[in-house]
Formats: sequence, C-alpha cells, structure tokens
Amino acid sequence: MNVPPLGGGPLTPSARDRGVALARAARAGNTLALHDLLDHLTPYIARICTPIALADGPDATQEALLAVFRSLRSLRDPETLYGWVRSIAVREAVRTARRAGRDRPAELADVPGRGDPQLAADIEDVLARLSPAHRAVLVLRDIEGLDEESAAALLGVPPGTAKSRLHRARTSFRKAWFS
Repeated sequence: MNVPPLGGGPLTPSARDRGVALARAARAGNTLALHDLLDHLTPYIARICTPIALADGPDATQEALLAVFRSLRSLRDPETLYGWVRSIAVREAVRTARRAGRDRPAELADVPGRGDPQLAADIEDVLARLSPAHRAVLVLRDIEGLDEESAAALLGVPPGTAKSRLHRARTSFRKAWFS
C-alpha cells in the first residue's frame, strides 16, 4: 500500500468535490462510483490510520474502508463525507491498535519522512511508545490540524480530556525523543 507522507496536507478542493460527487452517486446505488469512492478515500484513510495503529495501519485502513462501505447509506449529507470518514478512521485505528496490544515490537510502518528515512524511523519508534489514545490525539491535532473541539468530538471525549491527553502525549513524545 502506498501511504502518503505524514502531514500530507489537506485535500485540494477538486479532490474534495470529487469525493462528495462519488459519495452521492454511490449512495444512489452506482456500484462503480462506490468502487471509485473507496479507491479515492484509501490514501486519506491510510494517512490517518497509519500513525495511530503503526505497524497495524494497513489493517486499520482496511477495517475503516469496510466500515465506510457498510455504513455509507447512513451518511446523511455527502458534503460532510471527509469528517464522517475521519471519525471512522480514527475509531478503527484506535480499536486496531488496542487489539494488537503493542505486545510485539512495532515494525516500521510505510510512513516515509520528507526525504529522511532515519527521521521517519525515529518518529515511528517514539510513536510506538505512546498509547493508542495518545497517538490518536497527536495525529488529529498535530498532523490533521484539527481544533480541540473537533478532535474531542472525533475521539468521543470532552474537550478538556482531549486537551489533557494532548499535553500528556506531547510530554511523553518529547521525553522519549530526547532519551
């Protein structure tokens, strides 16, 4: 699976519009549009799942795609597609990471650094030391760029909890980075 780099940036307006149009067509029963929609969403979902689920990122991505497939008809407004998909991806990534238990050493995920493979490996190693909940809040706030309230809503916790988790996650990340 070819996963976009961390911080791959926001979707372009044309990509966002294409996703919304595909979601509308897929909800209307167009199976080709459904196939194209899932292909279109795969890199976006992988960009969210991989830093949270680490070596199990591809599994989390597949679980999220399956959840999108199963519940697409429940999407009330196709204009909200990407927020809806993001919440599914975060939920599945955290669930997959918890299920994996992090008992085994994390393998390098396919998350390339911006031209520095050693830096990507070092970041991956530090992320592996964090809990799935801490990785999730870091990804949503620092990589996806969401505000506190949006991240909290996606994680299903009060904003204060998200804020304290983010503080603890950043502190743990810094401590592990400099150790």
